[in-house]
Amino acid sequence: MSNIAYAIEPDLSADEFIDVLQKTSLGERRPVDDRPRIDGMLRQADLIVTARHNGQLVGVSRALTDFQFCTYLSDLAVDESYQRQGIGRRLIQETHQAAGPRTMLILISAPQAVTYYPHIGLEQHPSCWVIPRQE
Repeated sequence: MSNIAYAIEPDLSADEFIDVLQKTSLGERRPVDDRPRIDGMLRQADLIVTARHNGQLVGVSRALTDFQFCTYLSDLAVDESYQRQGIGRRLIQETHQAAGPRTMLILISAPQAVTYYPHIGLEQHPSCWVIPRQE
């Protein structure tokens, strides 16, 4: 879709972010009912890239990066009614470019998206270790 505008938006509002999260499967795994926590997630991110259609937020990439070596893409959300148009792929490209192409871009796939990432050229890493959240 050629009329999508991509931008770096460090001041993205929690309300807009929550709205787009709720239009994706990612909303099930994010604290969308805790606006202060969502706001903190946005304020502490190093890089927020958005996709807008006629001003409406339809996609977002939220990343943590050192801009030198690694970039953790923690949220990639595209409104389900805008999926399959290359927006997710472009958000990843824009995020990686802004963070620095010499960084390694790392993400943990949502269960529904596990087959998407190889399709757009990402390589699966054989190991990932986590300490679960204490809610």
